[in-house]
Amino acid sequence: MDELVEEAVSKKNIFGTVFNVESGDHSLSYISAAGNLTTDQPYFIASVTKLYVTTVILKLRSENRLNLQDNLSHYFSDDILHGLHLFKGKDYSKEITIKHLMSNTSGIPDYFSSTATKELLAGNDQSWGFERELAAVKQMKPKFAPGQKVQYSDTNFQLLGKIIETITNKDIHTVFKEFIFDELQLENTYLYEDANDTRPSDFYYKEKKMHLPIYMSSIGPEGGIVSTAKESMIFLKAFINGRLFPKEYLDELKEWKFIFLPGTFFYGVGIANQPISIKDFKNGMIGHWGQTGSFAFYHPKTDLYFTGTTNQFWGQRVAAQMMMKVIKHVK
Repeated sequence: MDELVEEAVSKKNIFGTVFNVESGDHSLSYISAAGNLTTDQPYFIASVTKLYVTTVILKLRSENRLNLQDNLSHYFSDDILHGLHLFKGKDYSKEITIKHLMSNTSGIPDYFSSTATKELLAGNDQSWGFERELAAVKQMKPKFAPGQKVQYSDTNFQLLGKIIETITNKDIHTVFKEFIFDELQLENTYLYEDANDTRPSDFYYKEKKMHLPIYMSSIGPEGGIVSTAKESMIFLKAFINGRLFPKEYLDELKEWKFIFLPGTFFYGVGIANQPISIKDFKNGMIGHWGQTGSFAFYHPKTDLYFTGTTNQFWGQRVAAQMMMKVIKHVK
């Protein structure tokens, strides 16, 4: 596994890698870093943040404070919802449910895949967040009615974050801290909100170092958490093993629908399933990718947990190769 990490940073545009592997029975525990990262280096976990949002939603469900079938009209005013999802002349905005948001089946367009991506990758650091994202998607055309298809959309998780804040009457920073960070005693995991905070490592887009503190401090529930590979591991094990919400809820999330972008994988209800074999397509690794090359996955067949980052916008392939090589070796 030392060789795997060294090999990773020899790949084109992979300047640093952290790779953490643990088995459920504690017989295997390994962490290593190479390149410009260390094993304790905080990094942007990006969309792995969505697992934390899923955790909070399921925790609130267990306390009977929400239902996954609740419509958005329970939580948002008509002004906010009007025109959010206008498809073939009909406004579906009030019919969208929490489950639609979590499963990326709402049909609400993804602001990030529009001009936002091009501007950010060009180095134009700027703030987004709830109000701006909703204004942007209201100018975009949905591709399907709610529940009909699947399309990955960061906008869904901005809405989930606002629902969480409405139910708890607390900001998302406080909710993450109370529900997860404090509960698991995570000392180096936090929601990135201060653009002057230089603790997280910068990630890369190809050979270009990306320094986007204004943007990263504005996106909160869709991808704003900073963590380390070690503390991501603590969270992942808690997520899989029912420490933060009833364990039986996990099986209910496995309603897999295939997604082609931003990668090829299955998406369930707030979780992803990364295939590792054509022969066993739907029984892959469960967890989530981050667009910064971050990952947090559990492989049920081998009882292995993986966390870390390749710190590269297009670094998921290298990370997947490392994980699959370990799985193949253990098999």
